[in-house]
Amino acid sequence: MGSVHGFPAGDPADITIGARIKRWRDKRGMDQDQLAALLHLTGPEMRLVEAGRRHLNLAEVDAATRALHLPIWALTTGTPSC
Repeated sequence: MGSVHGFPAGDPADITIGARIKRWRDKRGMDQDQLAALLHLTGPEMRLVEAGRRHLNLAEVDAATRALHLPIWALTTGTPSC
């Protein structure tokens, strides 16, 4: 992938997981800061996650699925492989 306005392109898997986190967070009625606190992230870090610009490690993905009351496959199934 290329870049836009000098920003590096995000990893396709991170972009997909970030979009899914945002969609489920919205469905659960949570704001970014609430979810960030549950994942021990800052608000700006959470915004980067949802934009696909910050990678979540496995423990953070697990924390996100627990906070959103989801099975892990809801965030990871069908994500582009690296």
